[in-house]
Amino acid sequence: MKYILLFFVLWIQFNSTAQVRGVVFGSDTTKQNKLYGARIETTVSKIQLRTDEEGRFEFILPKELPDTLIFSARGYISDTLILDIDDRFSNFKIVLYSALLLPEVIASYKKDSKSVSKLKTLLVEEISSDELRKAACCNLSESFETNASVDVSMSDAVSGAKQIQMMGLSGVYTQIQFENIPYLRGLESAFGLNSIPGTWVNAIQITKGTGSVVNGYESMAGLINLDLHKPFETDQFFMNGYVNHFGRSELNVHTGIQLSEKWSTSIFAHGSTLNNSIDQNKDGFKDVPTGYNSAIFNRWHYQGDKMEAQFGVNAYVDEKLGGQTGFRSFEPGINGKYGVMNHTESINLFAKTGFFFKGKPYRSIGILYNAKYQTTNAQFGLRKFNGLEKRGYINAIYDDIIGSTIHKTRVGLSATAVQFEQQQDSLSDDRLELVPGAFGEYTYTGVRFINVLGARLDYHNLFGPVFSPRVHSKYTLTELTDLRFTAGRGWRVPNYMIDNLSLLATGRQWVSPLEIKPEISWNIGGSFVQEFKLIKKKASLVVDYYYTYFENQLIVDRDVNLNQIVFRNLSNNSYSNSLQAELSLSPLKVLDVRFAYKYLDVKAIYNNDLQTKVMVPNHRGFVNIAYKSRNKRWMVDFTTSVFGSSRLPITELPDLSVTTINRSEIYPMISAQITHVYKRFDFYIGGENLGNYTQKSPIIDAQNPFSTTFDATRVWAPIVGTMIYGGFRFTIPHVEDEN
Repeated sequence: MKYILLFFVLWIQFNSTAQVRGVVFGSDTTKQNKLYGARIETTVSKIQLRTDEEGRFEFILPKELPDTLIFSARGYISDTLILDIDDRFSNFKIVLYSALLLPEVIASYKKDSKSVSKLKTLLVEEISSDELRKAACCNLSESFETNASVDVSMSDAVSGAKQIQMMGLSGVYTQIQFENIPYLRGLESAFGLNSIPGTWVNAIQITKGTGSVVNGYESMAGLINLDLHKPFETDQFFMNGYVNHFGRSELNVHTGIQLSEKWSTSIFAHGSTLNNSIDQNKDGFKDVPTGYNSAIFNRWHYQGDKMEAQFGVNAYVDEKLGGQTGFRSFEPGINGKYGVMNHTESINLFAKTGFFFKGKPYRSIGILYNAKYQTTNAQFGLRKFNGLEKRGYINAIYDDIIGSTIHKTRVGLSATAVQFEQQQDSLSDDRLELVPGAFGEYTYTGVRFINVLGARLDYHNLFGPVFSPRVHSKYTLTELTDLRFTAGRGWRVPNYMIDNLSLLATGRQWVSPLEIKPEISWNIGGSFVQEFKLIKKKASLVVDYYYTYFENQLIVDRDVNLNQIVFRNLSNNSYSNSLQAELSLSPLKVLDVRFAYKYLDVKAIYNNDLQTKVMVPNHRGFVNIAYKSRNKRWMVDFTTSVFGSSRLPITELPDLSVTTINRSEIYPMISAQITHVYKRFDFYIGGENLGNYTQKSPIIDAQNPFSTTFDATRVWAPIVGTMIYGGFRFTIPHVEDEN
């Protein structure tokens, strides 16, 4: 077998076209920096690509030789390079000089607001800040409206909580990180999507399947990494104001300050509020909870010759009040109304340090630190939840090469310590988790073939050692065609209370699991990326498929008993199939169009029968049309999603009969936005749910909220109709950015 594998690797190397790679630097009067997003194109073969965050680029040597490479980047003088057959396997260092050093240079290019990285081994979908501005992006839960890979839905009809899904699996199986630091874990999984305003985000990277072992063991369905604006690139001043016709208002402000050549800092502030009581369906319950959210974020950045460091703090307070419209207080004897409350306070401290080795650019040491303290107190009618979380995290990573950059290694150590105190009425789930771990990753970079082998071993103080192997491969079939494959194991310890907090909005009794076991899954999948020309315009097709199989999963069984919600461990009887195809076109220079289709097949054993998971549509269609005028003053964006039918839980009705309609309807979601740019202002107006589709009677037995048949969790569609919003953005860039 080993000889067959050796023959296969040699065959790939000897039958592949040569590869050109390099790094692009930007130089001013004082220093050189690696340029992210620099544009590279060839004049003859018409290859176009951009550098990654480390300034790197690579592509297959074109057949049309000699050819000319053109390098360009905003604020720098463009440069050219003649490419010939002798340049095969070359590793170039390209330096672009600042435009401030010469009288005048004009450079322009069209940057895609959403793209798939050509350089990364994994299929990484990047959403830029331009893409986030296409919709009313006020917080993280509203940042995926123009994206087909991530689904966002209401958790229930009374609390306002939202949840994300990837590949048909709950958001708790998706690892969410802030620049590779764990985020939205534990108590934040219920309401944490409201904690990050969209205007703070510079880009979002979405990875399906198991991610790198460097990022931890919890990536089971995918990974979402939030890249916030860095201090050295943050605008001198930015303000975003937003209001909708329901009465919600929001203000976001941030600033970046360059203190010296090596030090910079940024400060972000956010506040939002809704005081109006909205009840469009006249069921006596608020369709949208009232309340407020405030947050602050401060980061410092140090850039030295041998060391780079970042540290900062993120804190927020979130309070929501829902339930019946006449509800005012939880104090006994006040109107006898059903109320819903959530109050969350959270503070996150983080730091990142990186150490470099002179003369060895591929060797480095990076250390990530994080400390978190959070309290979440919630109440649904007479049912209460109180939670406390204290978390500490450290991850040390050493990068190096073996002989050449063809062979790269990453090894490291990590440790997580978390204390939970959770109380839900008579149920409790208090525990201390200590999880030290070690990991290693080897990357082989051939001419066309890249293979990443990784593994990590973690020891949980309650459950013992857990081994997580992973493999990721990428094969460049042609200059325009990429094939990827990924497989691996992930695991997590479930928090059945906070993970399912919205299920308190029912009259059903909770039946806790007999024991808590780690959830363990295997994920295998692949993707096909094809770039091509359509009517002489750039286009691309991305098709991916992923299969997730659970060795053990803590499922929520709502079918086994009409009066109970049963939590139990399920072994080897739960899986997910996810297939998605996305076509991106630019039929005109001012027009971008994206079509997507997604098929989901998510099943497990419920009530002793293999059934589809509830509230997961089998089909979803997606269309996004974006127009930007030639003078870049006007932008129009239009998005339509069509959600297929999904299975609904069988629920008992007030007359003690059961629901007979247990499939949801097919429904559309339509949104649009118009933006006008005037000097330093962006003015925008838009609407969501323009088709005005709403779910009829989202709450069962709304007249008797304290009864056993009350259920506000059977929500599969919007519960509010068309929402119109408007706002502005005001920007004062740094002086060098205006030139």
